[in-house]
Amino acid sequence: MLSLNAHPFTPPSSPLYFTRLRPRPLCSPTSAAASTSTSSAPPSLRFRRRGCAADRSRSRKPTRMAAVVSPGAGGLAHDLVSSAVTAGVALALLRFFEELAKRGVFEQKLNRKLVHITIGMVFLLFWPLFSSGRYAPFLAALAPGINIVRMLLLGLGIMKNEAMVKSMSRSGDHRELLKGPLYYATTITFATSVLWRTSPIAIALICNLCAGDGIADIVGRRLGKDKLPYNPNKSYAGSIAMAVAGFLASIGYMHYLHTFGFIEESWNMAFGFLVVSVAATLVESHPISTELDDNLTVPLTSFLVGSLLL
Repeated sequence: MLSLNAHPFTPPSSPLYFTRLRPRPLCSPTSAAASTSTSSAPPSLRFRRRGCAADRSRSRKPTRMAAVVSPGAGGLAHDLVSSAVTAGVALALLRFFEELAKRGVFEQKLNRKLVHITIGMVFLLFWPLFSSGRYAPFLAALAPGINIVRMLLLGLGIMKNEAMVKSMSRSGDHRELLKGPLYYATTITFATSVLWRTSPIAIALICNLCAGDGIADIVGRRLGKDKLPYNPNKSYAGSIAMAVAGFLASIGYMHYLHTFGFIEESWNMAFGFLVVSVAATLVESHPISTELDDNLTVPLTSFLVGSLLL
């Protein structure tokens, strides 16, 4: 093709007229340039430009979805409402299980484990509801943080609530709330306020503590005939159930938060979740977890191993 720089004019007798197109990127950053170039470009070039725009649209999809749920970086009022909704749902669940405990619908140990599984997972479920503001993680941690104060008041005997003590303790002794339930509330608060929803370690902490440890006890009590050689209080069935439940819950929440654009899911992350769940299971099955408390050893192991792999 001839260039206008070399030939300032085209002879009138020529049937074809050549114009020089200024080079510009296929993906023009401005809509005006894009519309002009698309109308004058050949069909193959227009197709490539539309494909590039589609790629940009696909890459922004998680971000747009997150923006719909979390409006703006300074939505303090929005975060206050989100915190109230989260706390309301968690409180409703606690009241529901308190009523079940009063009526004796479930065995006390099963009722306690159902509380153990659901409450922490609900807090994690509501994370995308908050904005990207600087106070969002602290407002999201407000409800579990209040539970820390509640466990202290109940455990010290300052506040009385027999139904809550019965639904959250093994023996019905209010002083038991100063151990497992207090560690539980502290873990959820730490994962929310410090790690927050962009950290896969937060997912590992909550999922192994709630889903993994909770399912282990339920399955172990019903199917745990074969005991571990190094701990007669733990079974193969319970340990396997814990590793599987903690891993599957971690994978599920990885995909859930990825849908909103907070985490980039990958096979490496999935493998990391598997290793963390197995490590947390091994520590939970060790006698040291009985002496200390598995609500302390499981999240601590998940945090240390997760910091190396996730």
